[in-house]
Amino acid sequence: MDHDFCTTDGARRLKQRIEEYWRERGYDVDIKLVDAGFVAAMRSARTDVRSNMVNGLPTRRQPGDERMSRMQVA
Repeated sequence: MDHDFCTTDGARRLKQRIEEYWRERGYDVDIKLVDAGFVAAMRSARTDVRSNMVNGLPTRRQPGDERMSRMQVA
């Protein structure tokens, strides 16, 4: 299944896609995969994708990028 992002492989693919997306736009995001183990409600194991983004937006630019981000503009 290509669109199942709850499996370990799917979560890894999603992590990579998110990192690449924001890297191309000059942002540095920190994304971690967390093994949630077996979840009774889902009747399966799952892997969570967690990041340091706020409301889906990155909080910092890549080092050396001099452009101001929306978060830094007062």
